[in-house]
Amino acid sequence: ERSFDHASDRNSREERIMKSATYILAAVGIFILSGTGKALSRVDRQEDNSSCPNIEVLRGRDGRDGLPGPTGPAGKDGKNGKRGETGPMGPSGPPGPSSGGVTYIRWGKTECPSVTETEFVYEGIAAGTYYTSKGGSATHLCLPKEPVYSKFIPGVQGYSPLHGMEYELISPIGDLSNDNVPCAVCYASTRSTVLMVPARNSCISSSWTLEYSGYIMTEHYNTYRSSFECVDKDAESIPGSSSNTHGALFYHVEATCNGIPC
Repeated sequence: ERSFDHASDRNSREERIMKSATYILAAVGIFILSGTGKALSRVDRQEDNSSCPNIEVLRGRDGRDGLPGPTGPAGKDGKNGKRGETGPMGPSGPPGPSSGGVTYIRWGKTECPSVTETEFVYEGIAAGTYYTSKGGSATHLCLPKEPVYSKFIPGVQGYSPLHGMEYELISPIGDLSNDNVPCAVCYASTRSTVLMVPARNSCISSSWTLEYSGYIMTEHYNTYRSSFECVDKDAESIPGSSSNTHGALFYHVEATCNGIPC
């Protein structure tokens, strides 16, 4: 009977040791998983040496910050806001480049008109193809009074002769018949277009600048054609050129009622 009691006591002690080992291992497991160097629970035994321990749970520290997560998808575009008020006007920019200007010939005069920003280029002599020539040019030239030639062959070669222009007219501008025609080349530095308006002695609108007015002249209708030119209303002649040598000729242009309102 004593032997039985000893065996019973030994079994009871072994069971208590196993239970204690189980709780100790559980406490050690909590300690290992926490990784903080401090136990997360403590095992206390009752004063009466009971086989069931009391477990007091302790609050652990906050977990460490994790790694940033992946960037999320882009959100939808927001709605356009209301248009703001117009800002104040900025300062004026620098002036732009000039237009380059235009040149024209003032037929019948030796000077340019007294118009703002119109400059005198040179004085010349009006010239063209002989009035009975079939060839040559229909346009007229304003030859400078002091020419500068390159290489040339002396004498008349007869290929395309150039002649001075004569007035052939009974005209309201005076008796200039058989006198030779002067000319002046002028430069309008601030204008971009030049235009001869026929049948008017004033500009077609206020946006144009009148340089000069005059009479339209060209060759006689029974000779060969040439261009129309505007000869100044106060035309002059080249001094000492009154002999009748013909050459290129200027006649007044007349308007008829044939297809033109009268």
